Amino acid sequence: MTYTPAADRYDQMIYRRCGNSGLKLPAVSFGLWHNFGESTPHDIKRDMCRTAFDHGITHFDLANNYGPPAGSAEEAFGEVLSTDFKGYRDELIISSKAGYDMWAGPYGEWGSRKYMIASCDQSLKRLGVDYVDIFYSHRFDPETPLEETMGALDHIVRSGRALYAGISSYNSERTREAVAILKDLGTPCLIHQPSYNMLNRWIERDGLKDTLKEAGVGSIAFTPLAQGLLSNKYLGGIPDGSRATKGSSLDAGVITDKMVAALQGLNAIAQTRGQSLAQMAISWVLRNDGSNGAAITTALIGASNPAQIVDCAGAAQNLEFTPSELTEIDKFANDKGLNLWANSSEGV
Repeated sequence: MTYTPAADRYDQMIYRRCGNSGLKLPAVSFGLWHNFGESTPHDIKRDMCRTAFDHGITHFDLANNYGPPAGSAEEAFGEVLSTDFKGYRDELIISSKAGYDMWAGPYGEWGSRKYMIASCDQSLKRLGVDYVDIFYSHRFDPETPLEETMGALDHIVRSGRALYAGISSYNSERTREAVAILKDLGTPCLIHQPSYNMLNRWIERDGLKDTLKEAGVGSIAFTPLAQGLLSNKYLGGIPDGSRATKGSSLDAGVITDKMVAALQGLNAIAQTRGQSLAQMAISWVLRNDGSNGAAITTALIGASNPAQIVDCAGAAQNLEFTPSELTEIDKFANDKGLNLWANSSEGV
């Protein structure tokens, strides 16, 4: 059956300007990572993409290594682009990244010019597009001069492979350096993609939010739901079939009695706001309370079914918090007190 997007899709979402650029992004963006591997039936992937677009989510975020196996997420989305989304390319923001291990030998990961440009070309082929809207350096490479990695991003934009350049998981210091290099090259850094949620607040401690505000760079927070922890899945402990049972991206060891009690407390606050826990977690990431620098431009969600996308998209309808709500949230969600992410990767 031919897909026709919902006529009111742009009435269901709010769009926020990305830093000092002219580009607006939906408050909620859709990430195609573990949910778009070969183990997920294509019909479900297609339905999730349709549902996202029907609810005004125009930004679809990928990377060369997303799947598994690596590359399969881009291939799957490329198929959706050629069928369901055919004719709608100009209504979409498509992003991809390079930085993690993709092929054998010394040129298959990190941030060399050789790897970055070759990986971008591979991504374009898998997606079946002439360009992506945003192309990222997925992680800082400690052994390659930052000028080389940023120079590769500049070339990727100037050659028409991407419209904008971005970086992911760089700390505040490295971000300032990268932004300055790109500015000198004439290709501004559009966006930074850090991990950020109620339980993982490293970007506040690191000063990254303030750095992005000062530099006029937008931001897209990944893991706003802490790999599903900040949803209703774990309110009663660890359910069968959850990420925690699979040990892929969420360590079951963090789901202690103390954690479950904290999640239940947060859920009670969400209910008083008329939101699900997932919605409140996303709204919290997107808030601008005036004390922690610039608001995050957009929250990057993952999903395993269309219903989860509908729920998360609803967060855009209530992004305001009272001071008392924020104080109450901090009683239950404080990454220092819960010590959840001692081994999580922060910006480098």
